[in-house]
Amino acid sequence: MPYARIDGRDLAYEEYGAAGAPAVVLVAGTGAPGRVWRAHQVPALRRAGLRVVTFDNRGLGPEPPGSFTLADLAADVAALIEYLGAAPCRLVGHSLGAIIVQEVVLARPELVDRAVLMAGGGRTDALIAAASAADLALADGGVRLPPAVAAHRHALQNLSPRTLDDDARLTDWLGLFELTLPDPAAVRAQLGLELIPNRLAAYRRITRPCLAVAFADDVVVRPRLTRELADAIPGCRYTQIPGCGHFGYLERPDEVNAELLGHLAGTRV
Repeated sequence: MPYARIDGRDLAYEEYGAAGAPAVVLVAGTGAPGRVWRAHQVPALRRAGLRVVTFDNRGLGPEPPGSFTLADLAADVAALIEYLGAAPCRLVGHSLGAIIVQEVVLARPELVDRAVLMAGGGRTDALIAAASAADLALADGGVRLPPAVAAHRHALQNLSPRTLDDDARLTDWLGLFELTLPDPAAVRAQLGLELIPNRLAAYRRITRPCLAVAFADDVVVRPRLTRELADAIPGCRYTQIPGCGHFGYLERPDEVNAELLGHLAGTRV
């Protein structure tokens, strides 16, 4: 895996597709590495002729709490785009990654052609704050849940009733979660960065075409929060994918990819 030297740090990234093709940078959410996009989004975007860039946000390893901020993560994305000579590029973010993308589009519009914001929001509500407090309590208390317990909790938070009611699919998801979920302490530095003040007024200054994608059964970032984000961004299109939870881009990848490709190609604005 190559590394970009950014802000005195090595940022791990991967590229797929032709070097001269239009670039799309995928920004993952809290605790998720860049490889989370490999199964579904990278192949679809490559087939569409795009140069796809994935990377690991800083904080996927032992770093002290408070060692970086949301602004630092947004600056990393901007610096990576410049390092790769990819501007103006397309940006796609999920959850915390969507917030990062929102901040990049606002602060550095010259680097961005258009953006997709999946499970994004423009403010913190009581449920997001409570979930973040719970994750921080586990990390700071040195509590590591048994893998089966962590997998069950993760499934209830991030999957739809449709998946939870499908025994075969749920068994696969639980097995995946048991093998891949990180120790909360290992991603402690990223925890809490989704707790943003109300940024809806600021996002009214965004000038690049945006698509806001909500997942109908999302209990982490409820669709109403993504809808009000779309309403705040001038000209932003809103769509809601049925039958999926917070991990909708993994639960319903075909439907999500169709929306991504339509917007990134400029056929849906």
